Amino acid sequence: MPEGPSSAGERDSDSIWTGLKKAIFGGDQEESLREQLEEAIDRHEDDPAPDAAGDLSPLERQMVRNLLHFGERDAGDVGVPRADIIAVEEATPFDELVRIFAEAGHSRLPVYRGKLDHIVGMIHVKDVFAILATGAAPPAAITTLMREPLFVPMSRGALDLLADMRGKRVHLAVVLDEYSGTEGLVTIEDLIEEIVGEIEDEHDEAPQALIVPLPGGAWEADARAELEDAAELIDPRLGEAEEDVDTLGGLAAVLAGRVPEAGECVDHPSGWKLEVTEADERRINRLRLHPPMPVPEEEEA
Repeated sequence: MPEGPSSAGERDSDSIWTGLKKAIFGGDQEESLREQLEEAIDRHEDDPAPDAAGDLSPLERQMVRNLLHFGERDAGDVGVPRADIIAVEEATPFDELVRIFAEAGHSRLPVYRGKLDHIVGMIHVKDVFAILATGAAPPAAITTLMREPLFVPMSRGALDLLADMRGKRVHLAVVLDEYSGTEGLVTIEDLIEEIVGEIEDEHDEAPQALIVPLPGGAWEADARAELEDAAELIDPRLGEAEEDVDTLGGLAAVLAGRVPEAGECVDHPSGWKLEVTEADERRINRLRLHPPMPVPEEEEA
């Protein structure tokens, strides 16, 4: 039976698209579109500027690359970790709330009851400013200003979380760990920064180095410092980890088999000692890395 015009046209269209993909991405048709796009970007990684009008600039290429990997991130990978959360207790007086907002420079603050693991709401600075601007009497309890944040597990995908925030018009999510404790916070700005890069405003402090050298060969480090950076700055062996960890704090916890207390030292197979200088019951905050002891030379016979 002869093919109709539409089926022939579809076959020709498929052939054209197949030919274009082969010309652009090569002959391997088993690769996903994500892989094909990333390979195409890799081939132009070192291009200083677009070859033709309308082509992708280096910044645009980086944004496309970030977008390709955005779906691989989850709520536990982005946002503010627990140790950096600025929050207020529900019994905080209104005047104190105003002071905390002024010092923090944030537009939203979570409100907790008793301890940070029990977040009961959030307060938006514009609700506070509305009272100050009109001269209205401050509320007897700041809980009357509270709004409901999102509560999501660490495993919630970044793309799904962005859709949740857009759909519910809520720009702050509380990330919960496996015990329903507070693991961190994610704002819609945090998610956008995963694609476009850091968005700094006048309230952001200048970035501080997470790994700082000390006299004698030791290093002071924030527990959030990436193993990749430690390997580059200190010792390549520090970047080697059997477990799936990305930070120095995570490495110390894995080596110890638990969250070590402040003052404890953990031995790394390379000979480096990871001394925990600041920690709480849930996480390590700061470390001091002590270099391996020099191997004594063998005495000559």
